Amino acid sequence: MPCEGCMERDNMSTGATMDFLLLGFSELLCLRVLLFLIFFIVHLVTLAGNMMIIMAVVMEPSRPPMLFFLCQLSAIELCYTLVIVPRALLSLVAVDGSTISFLGCAAQMQLFVALGGAECYLLAAMAYDRYVAICQPLRYAAVMSEGLCLRLAGLCGLGAFTVALGLTVAVFRLPFCQSRRIDHFFCDVPAVLHLACTQSYAPELPLLAACVLLLLFPFLLILASYVCIAVALSHITSSVGRGKAFSTCISHLAVTLLHFGCATFVYIRPKSSYSPARDKVVSLVYTNITPLMYPLMYSLRNKEIRGILRKMLRRKKRAQVN
Repeated sequence: MPCEGCMERDNMSTGATMDFLLLGFSELLCLRVLLFLIFFIVHLVTLAGNMMIIMAVVMEPSRPPMLFFLCQLSAIELCYTLVIVPRALLSLVAVDGSTISFLGCAAQMQLFVALGGAECYLLAAMAYDRYVAICQPLRYAAVMSEGLCLRLAGLCGLGAFTVALGLTVAVFRLPFCQSRRIDHFFCDVPAVLHLACTQSYAPELPLLAACVLLLLFPFLLILASYVCIAVALSHITSSVGRGKAFSTCISHLAVTLLHFGCATFVYIRPKSSYSPARDKVVSLVYTNITPLMYPLMYSLRNKEIRGILRKMLRRKKRAQVN
């Protein structure tokens, strides 16, 4: 039985012409200009940082697997911010929120979930790379071949896209209430599910399945890799050697904890505990702050990236002199 006030969407034409209203930060009237300037500057710096890493890795003729995965991670973060941040900036400009079409909302959710899931799988692939480098150093070059890295990157993207497509279709097949006001600055899954005219927990099952496939499964793979790394490090008698080996994992660990921590806080919880204000704050962190921090973490901690960036600066200086 459909609930009172639900939208009747018996065909695709009705759904395709339906619009949602993204409220964004409409309640923060006095802080609009300040928030817009902050987000805009952070967005530009994030784009510049990730593009710099991509260019640095692409221009490097010899790319070890970690640099290849780091380039993929920066590309994902670049697309990630382009999918979310422009709409967030638009919500700050619009007085009463910004409208988004039914298909536009579905496309944004699909891309957002697919890119976030691909990042989770990519972090698992990077953890496997660290496992091979520390636990099987003599076989590292043979195991982590260019072909394997390409296959892992392809599987990360394909697996995440498939799960995201299933989740998006399941969410947008639900009946929505007449109030189409999404209290968020983008079409996030919990915010859209909150509009569903259902009294049961059945609509949350696709989200739970997606969380298992995109969050829990890659996290368990990362955990297994680091357990093996910890066992291998425990057999190293030299504290200097142990510290040197562990230092190659610090950046990856920091990014992993930040990414999975924010995603777990937002998505792994019942619908009854949904809080729009809290979700928007957490979403601001993982859509604006974390993409800015990732290139900083890797450029400061990764000696290969630092070396490539120094070579780029030297080439630029020589070009200016010439």
